[in-house]
Amino acid sequence: MDWGMKNRLSRIIKPRTGHTVMLAVDHGYFLGPTRKLEDPRVTITPLIPHADALMVTRGVLRSSVNPGSNIPVVLRVSGGTSIIGENLANEGITTSMEEAMRLNVSAVALSIFVGTPYEKQTLMNLSELVNQGEEHGIPVLAVTAVGKELGKRDARYLSLCCRIASELGAHIVKTYYCDGFEKVVDSCPSPIVIAGGPKLETEMDAFKMTYDAIETGAVGVDMGRNIWQNPNPIAMIKAVRSIVHKKHTPKEGFDVFEREKAKRKKKKKK
Repeated sequence: MDWGMKNRLSRIIKPRTGHTVMLAVDHGYFLGPTRKLEDPRVTITPLIPHADALMVTRGVLRSSVNPGSNIPVVLRVSGGTSIIGENLANEGITTSMEEAMRLNVSAVALSIFVGTPYEKQTLMNLSELVNQGEEHGIPVLAVTAVGKELGKRDARYLSLCCRIASELGAHIVKTYYCDGFEKVVDSCPSPIVIAGGPKLETEMDAFKMTYDAIETGAVGVDMGRNIWQNPNPIAMIKAVRSIVHKKHTPKEGFDVFEREKAKRKKKKKK
């Protein structure tokens, strides 16, 4: 692996802990103005100091992220479908590697849809992106997407997806946490981050998922809605960080959340 590739990866996965807390804000590329991302700048700006990397599209990066923030960017470069379209899996590459370089990103990301009619198309997209990434020293993150079929998120299916992504050259793989997750991690040579997925019922649910994923081998999380759709997003991301980087238990993470929430409430009263 070339120096530039290693350097970019070290900006995302922190060498001090070997872990990462990525903030996912790329939902609009297929969901449109998602709740709490109607004005991306308002949501993103206060969270940037607490994230290790930002997963975002080029449009929102240019319009809503301060270039002076110096946050490592994982650029979403796949798309072409919407939530109301026929099939979310019918994606193409939307952003060139030259554009990614102009935006000074630390990695590029795209989705693969294994087991769908568009399996080959999305896997070839990944292969082409890896070829370009190797040429330019930019890591590729592969997202094992399931479209609208959330029931697919089991260890057997995700192990298949993650291993294929790694075999095709993905430098990082993003997937869902599931029962038997250690099997997914053990069969994938590339580091794995977990998706936050749809909004969970309670904060403790998110903390437990984060803790269990780290304990079974994930290098981090790429969490979105479970952070910025929470009424206390800064407290939420700080709690998640404590679990990922400080090895806090879900209970200790919840204590961090409650302390931060109380602190901010106090500040507002002044």
